Amino acid sequence: NQVSFSYKNSPSIFNNLTTYIKPGSKIGLVGYSGSGKSTFINLILRLYDVQSGQISIDGQDVSHVSQHSLRHNISMIPQDISLFHRSLIDNIRYGNVDASIDEVIEASKQAHCHEFISQLESGYDTLVGERGIKLSGGQRQRIAIARAFLENAPILILDEATSSLDSVTEKYIQESLHVAIQNRTTIVIAHRLSTLLEMDRILVFKDGNIIEDADHNTLIKANGHYAKMWAMQSNGFLPSDEG
Repeated sequence: NQVSFSYKNSPSIFNNLTTYIKPGSKIGLVGYSGSGKSTFINLILRLYDVQSGQISIDGQDVSHVSQHSLRHNISMIPQDISLFHRSLIDNIRYGNVDASIDEVIEASKQAHCHEFISQLESGYDTLVGERGIKLSGGQRQRIAIARAFLENAPILILDEATSSLDSVTEKYIQESLHVAIQNRTTIVIAHRLSTLLEMDRILVFKDGNIIEDADHNTLIKANGHYAKMWAMQSNGFLPSDEG
């Protein structure tokens, strides 16, 4: 509500930005690099505090709750996955440290990583190396998705969570994510616009403003900024910037 924000020694990103996300809805965020999508997510996660205005979840100002409480209610699946030099089971349990082995395996099956873990000599006790160096990019991403399933938070944020996967695995993950986003408030940053077709709303960012707000079909018919981006896609992905 009326949020203004700028990074230190940088021009303002948002000036009095206001939007409302209905509980349980599926929201897509699109826009060229630098348009404000990632900042929007960072402020919801309270990685930064706003200069003015307010971000509220269920009527509670996020600046008045602990970061532990806030992040306990949000699952985040980023593009750049952070893994620890620990076992696979420890890395998955990072989403819920009290989870049983059966719960870990079930989450792994949903994320389609149980298959490759089972083939490893030490299975779930396999050490992943510093930052997960012993795993491929797609395997690391599936571990992150398993974490999110295990955490089972009411808010799910995805930053193009299938970008490092091969097409077959991506199909399986998309099916799993389709289940995961049901009955959750879901926010998806997308560089591949086809991933947004089932979103309830798409927020189109440009220069820190939300310039369009509707579902995919409505935005295509409006023949505005989103329709232009849809037409400019190369192999399904947006170019890195408007130029």
